[in-house]
Amino acid sequence: MSILESKIPEGPLKDKWTKHKNDINLVNPANKRNIDIIIVGTGLAGGAAAATLAELGYNVKTFCYQDSPRRAHSIAAQGGINASKNYQGDGDSDYRLFYDTVKGGDYRSREANVYRLAEVSGNIIDQCVAQGVPFAREYGGYLDNRSFGGVLVSRTFYAKGQTGQQLLLGAYSAMNRQINRGKIQSFNRHEMMDLVLVDGKARGIIARDMVTGELERHSAHAVVLASGGYGNVFFLSTNAMGSNVMAAWRAHRRGAYFANPCYTQIHPTCIPVTGDHQSKLTLMSESLRNDGRIWVPKKKEDAIAIREGKKKPTELSEEERDYYLERRYPSFGNLVPRDVASRAAKERCDAGFGVNKTGQAVYLDFASAIKRYGKEAAFTSGHKNPSEAEIIKLGKEVVESKYGNLFQMYEKITDQNPYETPMMIYPAVHYTMGGLWVDYNLQTTIPGCYAAGEANFSDHGANRLGASALMQGLADGYFVLPYTIGDYLSKDIRTGKIPTDSPEFEATEKEVKDKIDRLMNAGGKHSVDTYHKKLGKIMWEKCGMARNEQGLREAIEEIKALREDFWKNVKVTGSATAKNAELEKAGRVADFLELGELFAKDALHRNESCGGHFREEYQTEEGEALRDDENFRYVAAWEYKGEPSDAALHKEELIFNNIELKTRSYK
Repeated sequence: MSILESKIPEGPLKDKWTKHKNDINLVNPANKRNIDIIIVGTGLAGGAAAATLAELGYNVKTFCYQDSPRRAHSIAAQGGINASKNYQGDGDSDYRLFYDTVKGGDYRSREANVYRLAEVSGNIIDQCVAQGVPFAREYGGYLDNRSFGGVLVSRTFYAKGQTGQQLLLGAYSAMNRQINRGKIQSFNRHEMMDLVLVDGKARGIIARDMVTGELERHSAHAVVLASGGYGNVFFLSTNAMGSNVMAAWRAHRRGAYFANPCYTQIHPTCIPVTGDHQSKLTLMSESLRNDGRIWVPKKKEDAIAIREGKKKPTELSEEERDYYLERRYPSFGNLVPRDVASRAAKERCDAGFGVNKTGQAVYLDFASAIKRYGKEAAFTSGHKNPSEAEIIKLGKEVVESKYGNLFQMYEKITDQNPYETPMMIYPAVHYTMGGLWVDYNLQTTIPGCYAAGEANFSDHGANRLGASALMQGLADGYFVLPYTIGDYLSKDIRTGKIPTDSPEFEATEKEVKDKIDRLMNAGGKHSVDTYHKKLGKIMWEKCGMARNEQGLREAIEEIKALREDFWKNVKVTGSATAKNAELEKAGRVADFLELGELFAKDALHRNESCGGHFREEYQTEEGEALRDDENFRYVAAWEYKGEPSDAALHKEELIFNNIELKTRSYK
């Protein structure tokens, strides 16, 4: 086991990033024209990085498996993006955002990275406004803010319920400008199959043209992985169907350490599972918890009656409802962090108070908000004594202006009108805080290989606060990576073009082809989805919202056996030299079957509960997460050694000089 060098700058926390930018090496504009960079993934992190690096003068190649960067999963982020602008005058600051993020992550993230994130957050908003992102505005023209879980201020900028889409269009437009200038070569419908190392440095990738099936060699002086998270290891998640771990995992197999894989976020505000027919789950934005109140019936007999269709939720009076988050966490109420809200919902449903047919759902109710907004709207428009009907009508209009597209989406999926009856929600896998280990410069343990956004582990610790994913992705892409990558590339100004006919490219392409041939020739009888669903069931039941030693040990053995069976009995139809969705899925599921075992191994070794990692053996008397700061105050980074069971643990100790370590409380 080695101690990882995070390359955090010396000096006071608030000066570290400024000092670091002043100290690192730069590449002059004329030399940038001779340097190539590959970026895998064109969501917010990858798109922002590609646009900015190309604007600086580098030659950029981008790769995405979608038909357009506009389809990146970043588009699905609905509720907003955090920034410490303090537009509301409610006491926000860079330090407050830093503190909330470290606390929200249950004290398992680097102070220096998180403070830098807070420091550049304001720049992101300015950049996006300049691009024309249509953030919501108040009457006077100022940008509006709303609150998200885990904070006591309003710092979330939003564009109705489409924030991710609008931000992605901003990054995409910036990319298009560089494509038009010839500084970005865009390779859509291409999937990275492996990372190529030359003399120990990342010097290119092997990519597969997903339309023709052809394998291609692409070289560069550095490779940036911005390929998102690995939530689809659970099969059912809020992630896009194509979201996968392939780029990050193939880099891991080449020597990039994988950090904290067990840190997975369960989002409390999702449309519940309805049966085995589903292939994915749908997220309802956390922004809904700003105004929606979460509850279950106080009496089990009422819950049973609702499940059996004998009662409607609207028939229960206020006294018959248990607003359990407001009861248990009076300071934060419905805006507790996601891990806390998810466990609370699970506890109520496990106790028999669930409200849908499966008993795995709670209510998210907007009736109070509709009345509150209606009264305010009536008053401001001169109606001093409005009728109940007028109040409700006006209130619905206000709610529609804030959340209309989300309500419409809910109604299309469930065939229930959320203006008239409470939404039903339940936790689901959403975001992954683990990822490739990176230092302060966002470089992995492979020189020249960088990871940005959800693909790295760096900023969220054991739990991500809502609206921080967009913030981190854009911070990494627009304001961190363009500085730090130059320090590495400054040593390559005399290197020249990297040839693709070298033995390293030849050998890596052969390994990719051999793996594809092995999948195509397995000759089994079970579909890829069969294995993915089985893996997801193991992961959810034994590595999901709650974990224990016995379940994790069972999961490791079951995943290992499933992986062996996969390689013997999977059936991949079609051809390797043509468009083949089954082959694409097979490669991704093969990686998930390895990641899943490492995930369980990481969860088993961490004998504590923190954030999204909840071990049943380690909890307080009140059922809250019980950390062990003495023995587990570190990042667990795993080195690939062949089988996941052989992975070697490396630790990065976490030092807290600016925040006091204490039990996380939202009461």
